Amino acid sequence: MITSDFDMELKLLLEAIYHKYHYDFRDYAMVSLHRRTEQALIKFGCSTVSQLQDLVLRTPTALTELLRYFTVQVSEMFRDPSYYRSLREEVVPLLKTYPSLKVWIAGCSTGEEFTSLAILFREEGLLDRTLFYATDINPEALRIAQTGVYALDRIAGFSDNYRAAGGKVSLSDYYTADYGAARFDRSLRSQVIFSDHSLATDSVFSEVHLVSCRNVLIYFNRTLQDRAVGLFHDALVRKGFLGLGSKESLRFCSRADAFIELVHKDRIYQRR
Repeated sequence: MITSDFDMELKLLLEAIYHKYHYDFRDYAMVSLHRRTEQALIKFGCSTVSQLQDLVLRTPTALTELLRYFTVQVSEMFRDPSYYRSLREEVVPLLKTYPSLKVWIAGCSTGEEFTSLAILFREEGLLDRTLFYATDINPEALRIAQTGVYALDRIAGFSDNYRAAGGKVSLSDYYTADYGAARFDRSLRSQVIFSDHSLATDSVFSEVHLVSCRNVLIYFNRTLQDRAVGLFHDALVRKGFLGLGSKESLRFCSRADAFIELVHKDRIYQRR
């Protein structure tokens, strides 16, 4: 059972992390943070959040471990295949009218979504004229994303998703198997910048034609959701596109009127 002491100590922990390390989790959804903090207490062998706070403040490497709990690193290639099929059928034809493109994958985690989009863009003849920005606040996740290497036992699921998403060849055409790992073609990463960026504290850094931010907003409270969508709106060119996760929506967002719903079932929007 979550007690008021737990609530108070958790808020103090988030404030401490923000002021010392400049990671801002204060507007993340508290229900989710409660659960993840309880898991972290077990991991670190702490009986109270105050003990965890003392450890994190005195041991920077402990923060790296804690980030694994506070930032959700659950992803897969071509997750929700219909989203990618809708991008291919409804969005790509319009993107092809631009001489050059910029795409922002916000909350890129360990890179599965970026790799999926890079493959889709290659198949549609857009990769060479597209610059991708893949951002996340977790440096360890970004490191993995830059390698383009994933466990081989995950590839069967990725391949199923790829086919359902309208893939034109075989996913195996894009990777080589090596010692239990699948190494994706380095050329897929020739047009990407991986970078630290926080939707809670940072600003818009470029004008882009597509923002894909999937299964991130569900971990924010309403205030932070509004801030993030505001960043996406300000980054997008006129009539640019925004893709969200299957359980996310702009319905209650303060910027909802700034977008039209292009593909309802796959949460794809277009800036007015």
